[in-house]
Amino acid sequence: MNKMKQNILLISMLIFFISGFKTPEKPFSIYTIGDSTMANKKPEVYPETGWCQVLQPFFNSTVTIKNHAVNGRSTKSFIDEGRWQAVLDSLQPGDFVFIQFGHNDQKIQDSTRYTTPFGTYGENLEKFVAETRAKGATPILFTSIVRRKFDKDGKLTDTHGDYPVTVRQVAQKLNVPLVDLQKFTEDWVNAMGVEPSKKMFLWTEPNEKFPEGRKDDTHLSQEGAKEVARLAMEECKKQNLVFAEYLK
Repeated sequence: MNKMKQNILLISMLIFFISGFKTPEKPFSIYTIGDSTMANKKPEVYPETGWCQVLQPFFNSTVTIKNHAVNGRSTKSFIDEGRWQAVLDSLQPGDFVFIQFGHNDQKIQDSTRYTTPFGTYGENLEKFVAETRAKGATPILFTSIVRRKFDKDGKLTDTHGDYPVTVRQVAQKLNVPLVDLQKFTEDWVNAMGVEPSKKMFLWTEPNEKFPEGRKDDTHLSQEGAKEVARLAMEECKKQNLVFAEYLK
C-alpha cells in the first residue's frame, strides 16, 4: 500500500472514530399555550383530547413538549392569571412556543376573556411573540381549529370571524412562522363530511358520567386530536421549521 492510500485510510478511520463520539444534540422544549382544543384532559372526560396532549410521540427524545394550554383561556385571561409569566420564566434559548388562541377571545359577554380581534387580541399575540424572542426562543403562531358547524348544504360555517385574520396579520407583520390550522382543519372536516366527521369531535354515547351523551362540535376526540397534530406537524415540515428535523 503506497503512502497516499495509507493517508486516505488513516483519514477515513479518523472521521469514523470522531463521528462515533459525536456530541449529542442539545435537548430543547416546545411550550404550547392556548385553550381547551390544545390542553391536556383528565381521564374522566375521555375520549376528549387536546391536540397538544398527543404531540410528544411525534418527536424524538431530544424534544420535550410542555403543554401549558388550559381550558377556557383567552389571550387576556392567560396573561392576567400569570400563566404566560410562568412560561416566560421557564423559557430557555433554543426553545419554541406554539401559540393558539381565539375560541375564548371571542366571548364578548365575558370581560375577563374578551379581546377585540384587531385590538387587544392582536396586541396580546404581539406580546407573546416579542417576549418569547427576548428570551432567545422562537414563537410559532397557529390559527384556531374549526368548529364542526355545518350549514344546510353540508358545508362548514365559519365561527371565528376576524380572529384568524388577526393571527395571519401578526405573523406577516412580525415575520413569525404561521401554521394556518383553521384552513387545514376546515379542508379536513369538509372532506370527511357531516356524519363521518363526528368521530373526530366529541360525539359520545350516553354513559354513567354523561347520561345524555355528548354532542360537542368544538372539542376533539382522541382520534381527532392525533389527526390535528399530524396536520400541524406536516405543515411544519413543509415550512422547514428548525424543530421539524426532530420529528419522527
